[in-house]
Amino acid sequence: MRAAPVLLRVLRDPERLRGLSLADWDLLLRQARAAQLLARIALLAQRHAPAAIAPQAMPHFEGALLVAQRHREAVEWEITQIGQALDSAGLPLILLKGAAYLAAGAPAASGRSFADIDILVPRARINQAEAALMMHGWATSHHSAYDDRYYRAWMHELPPMQHGRRMTVVDVHHAILPTTASSKPDSARLIAAARALPDRPGVLVLAPVDMVIHSACHLFHEEELDKGLRDLSDLDLLLRDFAALPGFWSELLARASELDLERVVFYALRFSAQLLGTPVPPATLQAAARLGPGPMTTRLMDGLYGRALLPQHPSCDDGFTGLARRLLFVRAHWLRMPPGLLVRHLAHKAAVAAKGEE
Repeated sequence: MRAAPVLLRVLRDPERLRGLSLADWDLLLRQARAAQLLARIALLAQRHAPAAIAPQAMPHFEGALLVAQRHREAVEWEITQIGQALDSAGLPLILLKGAAYLAAGAPAASGRSFADIDILVPRARINQAEAALMMHGWATSHHSAYDDRYYRAWMHELPPMQHGRRMTVVDVHHAILPTTASSKPDSARLIAAARALPDRPGVLVLAPVDMVIHSACHLFHEEELDKGLRDLSDLDLLLRDFAALPGFWSELLARASELDLERVVFYALRFSAQLLGTPVPPATLQAAARLGPGPMTTRLMDGLYGRALLPQHPSCDDGFTGLARRLLFVRAHWLRMPPGLLVRHLAHKAAVAAKGEE
């Protein structure tokens, strides 16, 4: 069995930073950068082993932390602007994913980068939300007529909206999975349970169990896993943070069943525990396994995700890594659409690619 990549060893136990050779530090920096976890590793190093940081690593850490801080400042500003836009339409701002972690002060926001800001609105009011954002400077970015219909008819979100001046991107969701997916979690339940942030009037985030479930859902239905380890690290930090809440573990499994998302929660708990050492209670892992797939599928997924969730760096690959990522790409599309629609969609994309069009 191959040794775990140095990045995983450090994420599991930051005290291991103390024993790294200079070659190990070099590899750690390369793997962390590939996984978009360099700033998070920098914070772990500062907290757990500041004296052990190799001098050669310091410029890399300082740069990553500076970029992460700029991201935080930009997202804080955008949260205010989006909130004002939605408030003009009488809509609350329900944040998802990274922006939610930041607004709630969750450890999962530590050292995190942000490509966009995700929000959730009731489907019945999605047009009002879009209009309000357009009045405040956002507009859908360039898409073909097919792509626009793809988002609006089949997906769980509008086409990404970009601000005309600041170039920031907002993803407006009305659900956490596409409308064509086999699992159809009820967004109304998520919205009803969303929690207001005391120090941020008009801003809400999902309830703790729903925040974990959405993070799991995003990761284990994703077709591109270049940020897979970063997202798994988010899950690890969320689970460690919420584990102190009374009844959290039983509530998580009950909510997963209620939302028809037992399998993604099983995968989240399994791979977070296996790869990052998340302290999930054994009884919870056993209960989740009973809600998950059979043993053959579990072994198959161990082989696929056990490779695809590693940093996309040559030092982490073996002869089956590329195949694992391709199979998970196909799986994600299979989960997203029924076969007939999937064939039509892939045929259209293939025809567009053959013509060299956007």
